[in-house]
This record gives sequence, structure tokens and C-alpha cells, in this order.
Amino acid sequence: MTTAGLVLAAGAGVRFGGPKAPFVLDGERLVDRAVRVMREAGCEPVVVVLGAWVGEVADAVVVVNDEWPEGMGSSLRAGLSALDLMPDVDSVIVTLVDLPGLTAEGVRRILESPASIVAATFEGERGHPVKFARGHWEEIIAVSTGDEGARRFLAGRSDVVRVEIGDVASGADMDTNPNS
Repeated sequence: MTTAGLVLAAGAGVRFGGPKAPFVLDGERLVDRAVRVMREAGCEPVVVVLGAWVGEVADAVVVVNDEWPEGMGSSLRAGLSALDLMPDVDSVIVTLVDLPGLTAEGVRRILESPASIVAATFEGERGHPVKFARGHWEEIIAVSTGDEGARRFLAGRSDVVRVEIGDVASGADMDTNPNS
């Protein structure tokens, strides 16, 4: 079974003060850190969806989402559509670029679960990353709109396996620029 990593990094980062993907934290761009974490966890390939900022990203397949102003849903659609063209990929782990506390160990726990839908939890609260088997992608693409991503797809489902990773990772995002 091949599990890809999908990093959503297309946003403008309005509350942050600019796009988060190229922001350097502890000597590493957030986008490079996200790719590294996914690869260290065992995801292959890693796809990064860019939009408000577009640049080179090593060790990743870059997908440019021209519809990024529409919200995260458009980036999720763009990433899943690109992965749909890779027949050897059976599932995907989706994460956000602005989770500096996410670790390879946390992602690996999600990857190792055999369930077809797996969500990370942090002290019981659902967060990112989330794993989806290929069989769910078409439905996720159909319902992902605005800034919701897969929220509508996940709502009320009883088949979502929750995996606690709060002991090895943080799900806190960077909504404000620490340099401001």
C-alpha cells in the first residue's frame, strides 16, 4: 500500500501577514518542514499545493492551484485530482503547511492505521493530519468548498478512526506571525 502526503499550502495567510509556505521558522521554510515530516513518516510521493505564493519545493510534486482565493476546499480538490493521476497511490495523508509542531512520529501513527479514514486527535480533539483511502477521494472532491476542506465529508461519519498523537506532536497552527 502506497500512501502519499498532501500538504495544503496555497493560502494568502491574511491573519499571518502573508503566505505561510515560504515563512522561515528555526532556519527552515514551513513548506520544506512539512514535506520533510511527511517523507520521514513514510509518505511517498509528497504533493504540495501552492497558490498565493509559488516557488520551488525540493522533494515534492508541486501543484499550483489558481483557484486558491476560493479557499482550502479548492486546494484539497487540486491535490486529490493530481494524486488521482497516480494509480499506485492507495491513500493520502492530508496536512496543512502551518503546523510546526507536527512530527514524523505523529504522521506515522496515522499512516500505520489500516482504516480507510483516520483523523489525528490532540487530547481528544480532531485535527490534522487526516488519512483518506482512494475510494473516498471522488466524494471529498465533490463536497470540498470554501475554507471547509473535507469537513462536510467527515461530519457525522461513524467510520472515522481517531488516533491520538498529542503526546508526540502539536496540532496548533500559526495564525499570527511570530515576527510581527
